[in-house]
Amino acid sequence: MASTSPRQHRVADFIQRELSELIRTGLKDPRISPMLTIASVEVSRDLGVARVYYTLIDSSEAADTQVGLERASGFLRSHVAKSLNSRSCPQLRFKFDDSAQKGAELSALIDNAVKSNTTPADDGNDGDNEDGDDRPA
Repeated sequence: MASTSPRQHRVADFIQRELSELIRTGLKDPRISPMLTIASVEVSRDLGVARVYYTLIDSSEAADTQVGLERASGFLRSHVAKSLNSRSCPQLRFKFDDSAQKGAELSALIDNAVKSNTTPADDGNDGDNEDGDDRPA
């Protein structure tokens, strides 16, 4: 996999900041959840496409939010282009990032597995016999 250039990082960071602000203040689409967070932005090597990964607190709103973001992508792209000071602005492609949700599910599974493997509380016997050795009686 090819490494990313410093310019790609700068453009991706700029787009992430701009989109976060625009979505919070500039969009009035009721389909877009107010609990949306731009998780990350990846820009292609030629700066032609920006993949914008977003997360939601309530993942049941993901489908409606995806439709709203796709519908507003032209508006968002034009506003980003005005601030970008570049010859061209990347096309915005929005993708729902469910890694946080999957991480929480895995954490819950691990917690359940740990709880099921714990031994019940000892009955006061700490393993010492009356003879003073640790062998079972």
